[in-house]
Amino acid sequence: MKFVDEFRNADQAHALSAKIAALCEPGRHYKFMEVCGGHTHTIYKHGLEDYLPESVELVHGPGCPVCVIPMGRVDDAMHLAANPDVIMTSFGDMMRVPGSQGSFFDAKAQGTDIRMVYSPLDSLKIARQNPDKRVVFMAIGFETTAPSTAMTVLRAAAEGLENFSIFCNHVTIVPAIKAILDSPDLRLDGFIGPGHVSTVIGCRPYEFIARDYGKPVVVAGFEPLDILQSIYMLMLQLSEGRSAVENQYTRVVPWDGNVVALKAIGETMELRPYFEWRGLGFISHSALRMRPGYARFDAELLFDVPGVRVADPKACQCGEVLKGVLKPWECKVFGTACTPETPIGTCMVSPEGACAAYYNFGRLNRQRVKEVSRS
Repeated sequence: MKFVDEFRNADQAHALSAKIAALCEPGRHYKFMEVCGGHTHTIYKHGLEDYLPESVELVHGPGCPVCVIPMGRVDDAMHLAANPDVIMTSFGDMMRVPGSQGSFFDAKAQGTDIRMVYSPLDSLKIARQNPDKRVVFMAIGFETTAPSTAMTVLRAAAEGLENFSIFCNHVTIVPAIKAILDSPDLRLDGFIGPGHVSTVIGCRPYEFIARDYGKPVVVAGFEPLDILQSIYMLMLQLSEGRSAVENQYTRVVPWDGNVVALKAIGETMELRPYFEWRGLGFISHSALRMRPGYARFDAELLFDVPGVRVADPKACQCGEVLKGVLKPWECKVFGTACTPETPIGTCMVSPEGACAAYYNFGRLNRQRVKEVSRS
C-alpha cells in the first residue's frame, strides 16, 4: 500500500477484525498496551476499539512525552524563564502544561519572555538575533526528538554560539516499559510498540521484553490498519505460544534504528543516574543530560535551578492513566473540572495525551459501540 486511504480501508479493517476474533480463546481476556500516545489518538479517532472483540482490551502507556514530565521540572523551567536575561523557547505542546505556579502561557501573559518554536534550530536563530540575551530551549521528548536537540547543540558548538543552552528533559522509553513490567498493578499480554521512537532506536532494544518477560511486542505504524494488523500479529503470537519482537512498521522503522541520529545523541548526551517521571516516580538511567564536553550548553549547570519536587494536584490521576491502571473516564475530574480548555493534568494538555484523546473523540465512559458486521 502506498496511499493514506489504503490504510483506512473499511473492508480490510473488518477482515482483520474477523481474524482477531477467530484467535480469541473462549473465556480468556487479552490486555495490550499501546505505548505511544499517537496510537491512542488513532484508536479513538477511528473507533478501532469497536472493531475488537469484548475480550480484547487496550490500555494506554507512558508514551506521551509531555505527560511524563513532573510538575517540579515545569517549575524549574519557569524559574529559569523568570530570569530577566533569559528568553525561554519551547514546543507548543509544552506551553499549556501546568506547574504549581501556572503554565508557560500564564507566565508569558504576565510578561515573561517565553517563545514557541517549531524546531530547536529556531532557538538558535533567536540566539543569533539577541546576542545580549541567554536563550534556553526547553528540550522534551523521547528518543524521537532527542536527535534534533543533539544536532542543534552540535550546530551551536560549530558556530561558537555561547548564549544558547538546553534545559534537557529528554527521556528514554525502555526503562519506562521495564518499570511497567515490574509493577504489580498491571497484567499485560503484550505491547503495541511505539512507532516514532522506533524510527530512531529500532526494534532490537525491545528484545528483553520477549526474552525476559515472555511478552510479545509488535512495533506499529499510526494508521488504522497498522494498529489492527499489529493486534492481529500479537494475537497470532499468543495463539502459537510465541513471544517475539516483530516489526509491522517496516516501511519506516529499520530494525537497528537510525545510526546517524543515535550517533548525534551519543556524542552530546549521556544517561542521568535518576529522573522523576510523572506517575512512575524515579527511574534509574531513564533520561538524558548533556555530556561534560558540552557543559557550556547545559542550562542546569549555567543557572541556579531549584530542583524541587512538587506533588501533583490531589484531584489529578494522570499518574494512574500513564501506567494504564485507570482509563481516563475513571478519573474523578475527567470531563468536568479537567478539560482541554481547563486542564488539571498533562494527559489532558498534550495532543498525545490519553485524556485528550478520550475527550476529543467522545469516549466519555466505558460504553463501546458494537460494530455492525458486514454481509
